[in-house]
Amino acid sequence: MRCIRTAILVFCVLFTTNLFSQTDEEIFKNIYKSSLTNGKSYDWLNYLSNQIGSRLSGSLGAERAVAFTKQELEKLGLDNVWLQPVMVPKWVRGAKEYAYIKSAKGTTTVNICALGGSVATPPLGLKSAVVEVHDFQELKALGKEKVEGKIVFYNRPMQPDVIQTFEAYGGCVNQRYEGALQAAKYGAVGVIVRSMNLRLDDLPHTGSMTYENLPVDKRIPSAAISTNDAELLSTMLKLDPSIEFFFRQNCKQLKDVLSYNVIGEITGNEFPNEYMIVGGHLDSWDLGDGSHDDGAGVVQSMEVLRLLKEIGIKPKRSIRVVLFMNEENGLRGGNKYAEEAKQKGENHVFALESDAGGFTPRGFSFDCTDAAFNQVLSWQHLFKPYLIYFFEKGGSGADVGPLKTNTNVLAGLRPDSQRYFDHHHASNDTFDAVNKRELELGAATMTALVYLFDKYGVNTMVNRLKN
Repeated sequence: MRCIRTAILVFCVLFTTNLFSQTDEEIFKNIYKSSLTNGKSYDWLNYLSNQIGSRLSGSLGAERAVAFTKQELEKLGLDNVWLQPVMVPKWVRGAKEYAYIKSAKGTTTVNICALGGSVATPPLGLKSAVVEVHDFQELKALGKEKVEGKIVFYNRPMQPDVIQTFEAYGGCVNQRYEGALQAAKYGAVGVIVRSMNLRLDDLPHTGSMTYENLPVDKRIPSAAISTNDAELLSTMLKLDPSIEFFFRQNCKQLKDVLSYNVIGEITGNEFPNEYMIVGGHLDSWDLGDGSHDDGAGVVQSMEVLRLLKEIGIKPKRSIRVVLFMNEENGLRGGNKYAEEAKQKGENHVFALESDAGGFTPRGFSFDCTDAAFNQVLSWQHLFKPYLIYFFEKGGSGADVGPLKTNTNVLAGLRPDSQRYFDHHHASNDTFDAVNKRELELGAATMTALVYLFDKYGVNTMVNRLKN
């Protein structure tokens, strides 16, 4: 028995010594090899997407996703896995929406979907004349006289010549989010919004919208229309401004319900009170199964902790995976996590979010000081063999944003985004649209960055190398 114990001890010492003697380049190679040859992220996503499906906040799918991911994290043998309660909104879509354009020649059916948080139309639907605008300035110029009693059609496309597609999205998403609120001020009876999509297709894309403090009886229904049908409606309006638009939707806002953030932790062996987190949001919209948005980010974040354990890396700092609930229509999970972290006095030195799809990773964006960013740039040569070239200041992620301090580093994984908005919030955000290898490369890239920040700390690389 004594010989066996001695042998085990010798093995552990040799293994640990060998791990510590490895260069960063060798650790990177092990991370990528493990993810690409023995990864779990794709299998996890398969179950999340095909066995559970859509996971809108407050839904049965969201509840099942909480149970599944907690169970899988427990299987990894982490030091701690727990659920963090959070109250979330419960909005239901109801029966499939229906819409048509009525002209002198008859009716033409078009593809729409209710925007998340919208009120319903009257039970028999809503039909009215249409006014087309491209922004709130045009709406204001028309005024109440030309808008009252009509349906406002917002038709500002995502700008196609903007290479950073999230920038193009940001340039037009306010019409979706605030469109009904602004149109109601001028007496509009409903709102139709061009889908946030760079290609022309027949798929309407949902997303969140707001009424702010508008009284319930003043709220008007709001729906997205596919890009093909937005083009059709615009053309028909130019030919005949007297055409009418009909739509019917049965969505409803219910009372808030209890849900959870799912959290797993590896406790640091040197600085256990310094926390590093990696995460994505567990909820999704209800039209597809949320594979890119954000099932990919969820399983990649889980994979980070699994890879660290598989490779045998004992982190200095405590590393948590946080699967946030309710990013899509409220950000309650991210705010709740930050609120409790502040109450407990937890020191979050680094946070990484994946919420831009499961496409080929290109790099990261960072919200940090210049000194911390220069530290990141000194690591570029490590990522170059894996074709990771994009390192830029500016933005991280919606769920980790509330953790921002003057000294910590927030980051966001940045995959190739050129096809992301083809799927974003639409019915084709499904498992078949995610490439296994691309997903696994993203998980490995995240793990590599977490490894570096854990090893060197924030803005301490130069000093450590000198020592």
